[in-house]
Amino acid sequence: MLDQLASVRVIEGCRPDALPLETLLRDNLPTVLKGLARDWTLVQAGLRSPQAAMDELRAHYNGRPVQYNWGEPETAGRPFYRPGFTGLNCEVRRGTLDQVLDELAGFQDDPRPPTYYVASLLVDYCLPGLRAGNDLDFAAHGVEAPPAIWIGNRVTASCHYDAPNNIACCAVGRRRFTLFPPDQIGNLYPGPLEPTPGGQAVSVVDFNAPDLERFPRFREAMAVGQSVVLEPGDAIFIPSMWWHHVQGLDPFTVLVNYWWGSMPAWIPTPMHALYHAIWALRDRPENEKQAWREVFEYYVFGPAGRSVEHLPEAARGFLGPFDEMTARRMRALLMGKLNR
Repeated sequence: MLDQLASVRVIEGCRPDALPLETLLRDNLPTVLKGLARDWTLVQAGLRSPQAAMDELRAHYNGRPVQYNWGEPETAGRPFYRPGFTGLNCEVRRGTLDQVLDELAGFQDDPRPPTYYVASLLVDYCLPGLRAGNDLDFAAHGVEAPPAIWIGNRVTASCHYDAPNNIACCAVGRRRFTLFPPDQIGNLYPGPLEPTPGGQAVSVVDFNAPDLERFPRFREAMAVGQSVVLEPGDAIFIPSMWWHHVQGLDPFTVLVNYWWGSMPAWIPTPMHALYHAIWALRDRPENEKQAWREVFEYYVFGPAGRSVEHLPEAARGFLGPFDEMTARRMRALLMGKLNR
């Protein structure tokens, strides 16, 4: 089913020193950056063998403890929920990266291995020397985006969205990415806001065997979905808020990704506003909700200057542009109101 979806746009001949960031952000479309990381030492090691890639990681490991998800073979590589959606089918463990790699190596030929997933581990935290031969050097483009590494076996990251923009580099093993635009949220059947398998709400549809009687609108999502299999050395740009489902296709897989936001660090994540809106607005009478919809359209979702165009600058307060000092004042105001 997934291999029948539309293809993701591809840009050939990309190089780390010539990332087309402006084009990617302007077009706001998922885009494969073919061969972007093919010269990385980790990619080249992985093309020789999984063991060579593991040795490359060990050569840069500083011994710090790592956190990882582990699941019984019945997990089948899919960190997800137990029946009832109140608990998860994997447990969080702590150990050394050497230990995780040794155990992964021991299950390379096992058709039903336990699930191992080191997720979103900052490279600078435990593999500080790895960046010398394996980096996109976002700093050269004036962007702060510290790389994170994802290590595991045939793991599936269930369909979810992230607020930042993302470039994900397939370093070892192949990965299938399946993507949907933000407006498909209702057709993807998101699960609970908490707990979650990886920090974000995920689609509860099993993409390998979708139950279309239980989740009929998933057909509509599939009609506009896009899919691609990345080879080692390929990368993909995932725009902010696009839903993406990621499947590791080989017994040992490594991905390195870069998240970066469009706003300064002192602007908080909109997830805070979502939680507050669910609390403060969702269960109000319909006439009140529609009135508040108009208020939000006026102050938030409409043109940024509309609510202040008739006011002198000195009177605009929080309606004007935010800087770091204004953000601090707003934070103090909200904390004071919430703590009453």
